[in-house]
Amino acid sequence: MNKITVQKQALATQEFRNKIIKIENQLLSSKNPNVVKGNSSFFPLTHSFSEGIYVREMSMLKGGVVIGKIHNRSQTWFLMKGKLKIANENGTITYNAPTYVNGLAGAKRVIYALEDSVFVNVHPNPSNEKNIEKLEKMLTCETYEAFEEYKQKNKII
Repeated sequence: MNKITVQKQALATQEFRNKIIKIENQLLSSKNPNVVKGNSSFFPLTHSFSEGIYVREMSMLKGGVVIGKIHNRSQTWFLMKGKLKIANENGTITYNAPTYVNGLAGAKRVIYALEDSVFVNVHPNPSNEKNIEKLEKMLTCETYEAFEEYKQKNKII
């Protein structure tokens, strides 16, 4: 893999979660026209499907920041082009393309584009659902509390 920098000063899990939710809420409640939620010209999304697989591709311009949703299940993501700095509960890592990472269930990431980048998530899709809103509800949670409930209900470790 092409990871180049790891900052080991990871915040405690709850501290990271509290900080990221606070930042996310501040951004989403701001009147800044550069703060967007969901698909936009700043972060265009492309969706594709194979048997049992959902692929979500996002293009990011240099300087762009994304705060992702909480993933219900493990998934794999690929950095196809560019350079990203990604923070999560385990610290901050800088990635150079090409590389891939196996993301854990419960992950919520802050992604900063150091260069124009292409980021691809590959999700399981056993029902072959193609409705993006339904897929997002199946694959992600809005809150950590909802993730904990999902985890208990679905016996996710």
